[in-house]
Amino acid sequence: MTNLHYLVIALEVLFIFNLIIGVHELGHFLAAKWRGLKIERFAIWFGKPVWKKKVNGIEYALGWIPAGGYVALPQMATMEAIEGKSEAPEDVLPNVSALDKIIVAFAGPLFSLLLAFVFALVVWKVGKPSNEGDNSTVIGWVQPGGPAWLAGLRAGDQILEVDGHPVKNFLPTGALSDSVKWRIITSTGPTVAIKYLRNNQEATAYAVPTNVPTKWYERKSLRQILVDAASKATILEVVSNSPADRAGLKTDDEVTALDGHPIFSPDTIDYAQQQMSNGVVRPLTLTIHRGNDFFDRAITPARPAQPVGAPPILGILSWKGDTNFMLVHPAPMEQIEASASQIFNTLGALFEPKGQIGVQQLGGAVMIIRVYSNLFSDMDGWRRVLWFSVVLNVNLALLNMLPLPVLDGGHITLSLIEIIRRKPVSAKLMNRIQNGFAMLIIGFMLYIGFFDTGDWLRSARADREQPVVFSANPNPIHASGAGSSAP
Repeated sequence: MTNLHYLVIALEVLFIFNLIIGVHELGHFLAAKWRGLKIERFAIWFGKPVWKKKVNGIEYALGWIPAGGYVALPQMATMEAIEGKSEAPEDVLPNVSALDKIIVAFAGPLFSLLLAFVFALVVWKVGKPSNEGDNSTVIGWVQPGGPAWLAGLRAGDQILEVDGHPVKNFLPTGALSDSVKWRIITSTGPTVAIKYLRNNQEATAYAVPTNVPTKWYERKSLRQILVDAASKATILEVVSNSPADRAGLKTDDEVTALDGHPIFSPDTIDYAQQQMSNGVVRPLTLTIHRGNDFFDRAITPARPAQPVGAPPILGILSWKGDTNFMLVHPAPMEQIEASASQIFNTLGALFEPKGQIGVQQLGGAVMIIRVYSNLFSDMDGWRRVLWFSVVLNVNLALLNMLPLPVLDGGHITLSLIEIIRRKPVSAKLMNRIQNGFAMLIIGFMLYIGFFDTGDWLRSARADREQPVVFSANPNPIHASGAGSSAP
């Protein structure tokens, strides 16, 4: 991609991210104006302002920490750690009622939900890309020797239930609780019961989950049984002069079988190549589906000239997977409910005593920006951006309603205490509580941001791997027909 393309994506991400934050804070701002509260600052992002301008007594600012925003209201609980010292002494400002404080605090989440509904309406009309894999629980790959393999699961099996919970998809595309992956990582027993269908017969496998070791600077891995979802092995790119290239394989060819056995994922082919790294190199017979034709190619992997020391490979650089997308049109409330379900399921797993999901597995601003960047990079990504914006706004609304100081739910909780006590909480005590939790929130965001940034950098580094180059010297290629001949 060109630098201009990256710039456009960056501007798109910046716009959508600030729109979501801005609308939330706009709710507080408009409610504060309606209820007659003094407004000192309307800020997007935290930290010392990198830009600010005062209009009609209100300072508008952009902070340097890209995570959230605030409206500085000195008549409510202040956060000097984030907002800075109040310019007007609090004792010269008239008190506001607890009800006014609740209205102002609740307006932010309300506006986020309204924006989520607007995005959901658009998604309902324009559609969201979906493919067969989004609603499939068919296993595409089982790691030999892994927990699922030892339990008897194989590629092509269709998972029906995980620990007694029915599942509808492999990865979360709607409600988290419907996905195979979610049910596995949130399981707590010594084994995971997998009810599956094979050859029209139901059976149950009991897999002992494992955790893949990680470095200290990486997120701890969650429970897994080392299986992957089914995906078409459609070729995206073939390396010039490679065995696959000399065998005549092309972009959009679909590999349907390896050595006469049907495959359900490109991982099967990748694994077969890996097995030759330190062993005997042998031909692999690929059954190719091209247009209306099926044919076989017996191809012997070879070591590329670059990178030096690379293992023998076929030269299929990358795979398309399933590109047969269709547009689905989920109703607005269906999208809102699915998004809310994700939050409630995540919070439930976070506080599960025997569970492995902790705050380290959560994502922050960096992760959100990365997701938006990836979505904007796709040809039809703008539709997914709209859908993800529904999820994000519902997340923002519900998380802000948690009864913790600094969050909107914390302001509401303090106001309810004020109603019960019939007098406000001490301004000095409130300021200390707010500042303390503000520092905890900032520390939490930096902690999550560390892992988010590491994940992003490692992913970008993998995308910049040394290119694969084959010499022009041909290797013998064997071909045999199966069905109709290749065009």
